[in-house]
Amino acid sequence: MAQWSDEFLPLGRAYHWERARAREVYLVQPMSDGTVRSWTWQQTMDEARRIATFLRARGWEPGARIATLARNSAWWIIAELGAWMAGLVTVPLYPSLRADSIRTLLQHADVRACFIGAMDDREAMQRGIPVGILRIAMPNAAPDVLRGCDRLWDDIVAECVPISDSPTRSGDELATIIYTSGTTGEPKGVMHRFSVFPHMGDSIAKLVNMDSSERFISYLPLAHIAERGVVEATSLHIGCTVYFTAGQESFLADLKRAKPTLFFSVPRLYLRFRQGVLEKVPQPKLDRLLRIPILRGIVKRKILRQLGLDSVRFASSGAAPLPAEVLAWYRKLNLRLVEGYGLTETAITHAPRPEDFRMGYVGPALAGVEVRIGPDDEVQMRSPMNMIGYYRNDEAARACFTADGFFRTGDKGELAPDGQLKIVGRIKEQFKTSKGKYVSPVPIEKRFGIHPALEATCVMGDGRPHPFALSVLSAEARKQCETNGLNGELGRSLETLLTQINAELDPHERLQFLALVDGPWDVSSGLITPTLKLKRHALEDRYAPRVDSWIAAQRSVIWARGL
Repeated sequence: MAQWSDEFLPLGRAYHWERARAREVYLVQPMSDGTVRSWTWQQTMDEARRIATFLRARGWEPGARIATLARNSAWWIIAELGAWMAGLVTVPLYPSLRADSIRTLLQHADVRACFIGAMDDREAMQRGIPVGILRIAMPNAAPDVLRGCDRLWDDIVAECVPISDSPTRSGDELATIIYTSGTTGEPKGVMHRFSVFPHMGDSIAKLVNMDSSERFISYLPLAHIAERGVVEATSLHIGCTVYFTAGQESFLADLKRAKPTLFFSVPRLYLRFRQGVLEKVPQPKLDRLLRIPILRGIVKRKILRQLGLDSVRFASSGAAPLPAEVLAWYRKLNLRLVEGYGLTETAITHAPRPEDFRMGYVGPALAGVEVRIGPDDEVQMRSPMNMIGYYRNDEAARACFTADGFFRTGDKGELAPDGQLKIVGRIKEQFKTSKGKYVSPVPIEKRFGIHPALEATCVMGDGRPHPFALSVLSAEARKQCETNGLNGELGRSLETLLTQINAELDPHERLQFLALVDGPWDVSSGLITPTLKLKRHALEDRYAPRVDSWIAAQRSVIWARGL
């Protein structure tokens, strides 16, 4: 395993910037009253040191677990630094979890205390945190949450003096337990060392030679390994500024304020951004404008400026495949967008430099990562970023590794001669039709992402003669269907799309129909994970009673509300 000296581990970097960039801004947080608060590196570390004083005084044993249940914020980062300085292990939880999930994970990790901030479902939090766990309210927690907590952040900061020492943690020491998002069953607690953070930060920073002048925006859950790597680990490594968002309503304004030079997102947001642009400027009109030399550059810059992406030097997409047509659409606007790859268990392992991007590939392995294609075309990886194991689940952890230490990803892949990796689909997501043929749904679902009216698509058909697809419409398209059904341009375009997709598929993969179903498919409905991946079993269970009626309709595209 590659070794990192203390100065490059997360706390070492924080101490370094505390000295070297003491008065430079590290964290920028929109406040509930509409103002914006900034923390310099010195102010960040002062608060973290005060939090560490408070946590040390609890008398917990080294390595005790402390959770964070909150949306991303400056306090989230400060809480983690303070917990690490106090010798604790952090357990970040998604702020969108249901009460029973919160309770299960907190009990499984034997958590002693929980930082609580702004959340998607305050009631779930209040019901989910077991009695006996110390509740510490961040300043952005809702008023009723503040009243129900044991201690308030501002009181702790006011009462506690900063620790005077600068404790370090070994690179091999357990830093955090990250629970998987649960696409394939019960979440598992992935244990990662402190040394994973400089590996991620250094690898990402080198993709476009990043330095302390960069600006990041943090809005995807910090409870996920990707945001921890792209934003937290990299910002600590290079000492740059991190902006946060106050919520979905102010996201675009917060994005424009940040003017990020690095932007990481998931396919669903890139699709929504594109849909918003095309609702104002339909694709045929945009194509005409981009063909006019004198206007081409102006139009591209204006679109990116309106999206808040005009300063981006490196943009990436992950967590799920991004349709090639959508990726090409952004690159045509001069957004240097690439796809990357990684798992909670392996951290971020693949990403290309923007100039080396190849459509359909997630780039070569990052430094220190060995990758190979094993039986069943499975992608297998060995690197210093591989997890220590699953917390309190040694049997499951052993099953994930080969005898020579490669992690079995469960993803089907192909390696190009130059090392670029293509992800073909999930081995476990394959299903078998009643005719005995296997279908990989993800590559088919990607093709539907090019249609601006479709927000999300799931391909099903396990045990049926033919596969079929379910899609959720965008808000604007849903209004059209509610008024006119599938009469008109929308219905014709969807039928054309289905015909085109089927023409490109093998006979056993061709879809019997496309059903347009009611949404939303969101975290609160239990149909997608906090990282916006489909929960296939949940979707299949929800719509199974209606499939026979859709088959009986004998139509290629179905507005499912009436069936």
